[in-house]
Amino acid sequence: MTNAVTTRKGEVIQTPSFITKLFNHPLAGLIWLPIRVWIGWQWVMASIHKFESPAWMQTGAALKGFWMGAVAIPATGAAPIHYVWYRTFLQFLLNAQAYTWFAKLVPVGEFLVGATLILGIFTGFAALVGGFMNFNFMMAGSASVNPMFFALSILLVLAWKVSGYFGVDYYLVPWFGSLLNRQKKEKTVKLPVRSPEGAEA
Repeated sequence: MTNAVTTRKGEVIQTPSFITKLFNHPLAGLIWLPIRVWIGWQWVMASIHKFESPAWMQTGAALKGFWMGAVAIPATGAAPIHYVWYRTFLQFLLNAQAYTWFAKLVPVGEFLVGATLILGIFTGFAALVGGFMNFNFMMAGSASVNPMFFALSILLVLAWKVSGYFGVDYYLVPWFGSLLNRQKKEKTVKLPVRSPEGAEA
């Protein structure tokens, strides 16, 4: 995150120091710790209920019912899905009976997102995936807790450098950063220095 932005008139606007610290200072991880653990726990609990349900893990009937309710156009009132293209996409999945296998992926994804958020493993990426799931639930017309989860996930993504500081990311982020730097150095092509003409005897 940049600490300043230059306007079209050339004026430099500094980011407030508390914003910079909130998203960059290691101690700010104490603020993000309860947030990420709480969201992670919600994801894990949601997945456990689905793992125990044959409608999710065997027939996919639960997801089928959700999709059918989402694509339905009521005689009066607004439809659950506002965008036609998204309704068409879900209808395509219904026609292809994708719910028979897609339903199994939902609890698996929820559990993995929840576990990685709780443990602080690649927290920014886990929050991004979780937020994407919340986004799709909202696109399908399901509000519930999704707007809150989506907003908090965005904040965790913005604070990716420190949101998992008090977790496994304390070791993973520096390791991953050094790995990327090493790969960049290996790809750097060093051209040989040519001697100017006439320099040789």
